[in-house]
Amino acid sequence: MLTRYANPARFMALSSWAMPLAAVLAVAAFAIGLPWGLLYAPADYQQGESVRILYVHVPAAWWALGIYTAMTVASVMSLVWRHLLADVAARAMAPVGAAYCGLCLVTGSLWGEPTWGTWWVWDARLTSMLVLFLTYLGYLALWASVEDETRAARLAAILCLAGFINIPIVRFSVEWWSTLHQGPSLLRQGGSAIDPSMLTPLLIMAGAYAAAAAAIVMALMRAEIYRRRAMAAATRRAAQPA
Repeated sequence: MLTRYANPARFMALSSWAMPLAAVLAVAAFAIGLPWGLLYAPADYQQGESVRILYVHVPAAWWALGIYTAMTVASVMSLVWRHLLADVAARAMAPVGAAYCGLCLVTGSLWGEPTWGTWWVWDARLTSMLVLFLTYLGYLALWASVEDETRAARLAAILCLAGFINIPIVRFSVEWWSTLHQGPSLLRQGGSAIDPSMLTPLLIMAGAYAAAAAAIVMALMRAEIYRRRAMAAATRRAAQPA
């Protein structure tokens, strides 16, 4: 399935309808999930109204990890199998993942101040999430600083693979070390600890983030393919005899 759409023409045909569909789904999910979570879902018996940041913060954290994992898969495909769209996909995912990671850190601080009494603590989860954000920024900076795109792609892929070691640290930090963050509430033995009245809008928001990321990534990939086609056409014209 992955190799089938590694061809730019096939990807362009697929994304021509998948991108607007994802955008519509994202708008619809945000229109339902945001007011549900921020206005109608119940307040927490301990944290009160501040728990509503959950519906913005948690999906951003989930997809910051998920997008980086997808970037790692694309980087492996680039380094090992040289798929045409692997570098394009990884590069397009990076700014979306960085935005989600930054949003996670900001909303986490906003949530932490009334809950913990401080905007920031250097516990394992927050520190490893900050490392992930810096890795995203380093990946983007590497692409921007190396003029040779083939070399930039290879170096960025290597950086992405090296940075992946932080993903399980972020995921399991609250289980490996003593942190201020609570343990897993959704994927755990015995089932979810989140009440359905809160879990449903949370999952809708997670779907909204996913659909928005898919639409943006496909749009960025399409723009990059058009740019490369234009450059190739310009090169051919320049090579033709006057």
